[in-house]
Amino acid sequence: MVNLVIVLNKQEYLDDILTVLVENNVKGATIIDSQGMGSAIVSGDYRNIPLFGSLRNIIHDKHPYSKTIFTVVKEEIVEDLIKAIKDIFPEKKPGIGFMFTMPVNNIYLLDK
Repeated sequence: MVNLVIVLNKQEYLDDILTVLVENNVKGATIIDSQGMGSAIVSGDYRNIPLFGSLRNIIHDKHPYSKTIFTVVKEEIVEDLIKAIKDIFPEKKPGIGFMFTMPVNNIYLLDK
C-alpha cells in the first residue's frame, strides 16, 4: 500500500482531483485545510524582521490556504493515478501544488 499526499494550492482543481480518485476506484480520502510555512509567516506578526517583510510583499495573497488530500491506495495503481491527476492540468503552471508518496507498512483499525 502507498500513501498518496496531494497538496493543492489552487482549490478550484479539488473537484477534478476527487473525480479522478473516484474513477480510479479509490474508496476514501481525507481532505484537510492547510497553510504553507511561507503563508503563515506572511500572515503572522513578523513585521519587525526585514526578511519576513520582504517575503510578505512577494507572497501576499498568492494562495494563502491549501487543501491537503491523503489517501492510501494499492501500489499497482499509484502510477496510473498520478498520471491521471497530472493530466488534469493542461499546461505547466507554477504554484498549483505538488504530490508525494510514502510506503504504508501496516494499517490498524480502531475497533476490537
